[in-house]
Amino acid sequence: MALKIVIGIPTIGRALILRDTLLTLAQQARRPDRIIVCGTKAADVEGASAVNGVEVVFSSPGLPRQRNALIAAAPEADIMLFFDDDFLADTRYLAAIEQVMTDDPSVAVATGEVLRDGIGGPGLSMADAVAALKAARYASPPRVVPTFSGYGCNMAVRLAPMRQNGLLFDERLPLYGWQEDVDLSRRLAAFGKVVKVESARGVHLGVKLGRGSGVRLGYSQIANPLYLARKGAGYPLVRALEHIGRNMAMNVTHAPRPEPYVDRRGRLRGNLLALRDLCCRRLAPERVLEL
Repeated sequence: MALKIVIGIPTIGRALILRDTLLTLAQQARRPDRIIVCGTKAADVEGASAVNGVEVVFSSPGLPRQRNALIAAAPEADIMLFFDDDFLADTRYLAAIEQVMTDDPSVAVATGEVLRDGIGGPGLSMADAVAALKAARYASPPRVVPTFSGYGCNMAVRLAPMRQNGLLFDERLPLYGWQEDVDLSRRLAAFGKVVKVESARGVHLGVKLGRGSGVRLGYSQIANPLYLARKGAGYPLVRALEHIGRNMAMNVTHAPRPEPYVDRRGRLRGNLLALRDLCCRRLAPERVLEL
């Protein structure tokens, strides 16, 4: 029996890029059974419902909350394929995911191959993404390899084990979420495989609009990994410490002469506020809302 695959796209403050992304999904060789967009207000999804077949739902702000709202809106789905609103998928992406998750029912999470990722730089244009997809060469046969976690900009989750075990994205991780994709992947790893599908390819534009405060992100860079490690649900403390160390080192190094597209000083200030709260034993993901 064919899998029912629903694409879910959480979004906030990026209606123009969202609409462009939605238009590209019409080119998928394997069409999704539904496409659902979750915004926080009407302005987030302006023009989305005019794209043929796109449905719109709303939730309160926060990436985990919006992802959970998308799951709730598709009770019939076997697979929820989460795309960021600035992820451009190759035309064979859905077909590749469907094949892997049909052939191996033990796959709980599948993530694709990101050919280019603008998140670490100034961001990519739609033209950049189209060129990267056209230039890509496919290995034969394409590989399916184990991976630690899905990457939230393009991550397919099998919903049966989530429903059976009462799993959802952790809504204690507010706003941008920061590591919510890793957390869910590691919890689902107890019930199935987490894999990367190299034939499911795409480009993450890394659009900077709508990404929020550097101070808040810097706080989350400390608070979220430590919170997830304390949960004892498959997110190792050593990974949390490595993640924190790497991000703090980047913020300290670049704060004197920050990149024009990154609020390094804000992130460093958020890091220091989180370390202060850690010393005072009041560190918690939700405290970012007070900054």
